Amino acid sequence: MRDVLERAATIELVVFDVDGVLTDGSLFLGDDGLEYKAFHSRDGHGMKMLQASGVEIAIITGRTSQVVRHRMDNLGIRHLFQGQLDKLPAFEQLLENVQIPPHQVAYVGDDVVDLPVMRRAGLAIAVQDAHPLVKEHAHWCTPHGGGRGAARDTCELIMRARGTLDEQLARFLR
Repeated sequence: MRDVLERAATIELVVFDVDGVLTDGSLFLGDDGLEYKAFHSRDGHGMKMLQASGVEIAIITGRTSQVVRHRMDNLGIRHLFQGQLDKLPAFEQLLENVQIPPHQVAYVGDDVVDLPVMRRAGLAIAVQDAHPLVKEHAHWCTPHGGGRGAARDTCELIMRARGTLDEQLARFLR
């Protein structure tokens, strides 16, 4: 765990997948062709606290969905890459855009399509219910599953390692 905390202490950017990470992986498709997703509110609050502590957040997802754009706008997340079946080129573009080296980036994934980016990031995180191969290549696995608190677990790990978690939580104890 010490190695994980050392890696987490240097993180300046966290990249999340969506389906299976920010959601439980279920896809709800209506007869009208619209796609619906359920996001965990505590995950969103953790992401807001992480941003308030000075860490940037980005999204790289294989699917394209207006509900994802709406949720990320609501959370103030500016770096959104949708429709990325091969996520590595989007990751490389993101690094160029933000000028952060890969060893200062955490990536949170759940399935084998996330492995190329996870293997490039400084801190590879798998959600608790990730594919076994993804867990095998992760530096750390979240206690909670995708869409059920995994993003919050990630945010709190990084804030704890950077020494900002207590400050973020203290705002609610006044």
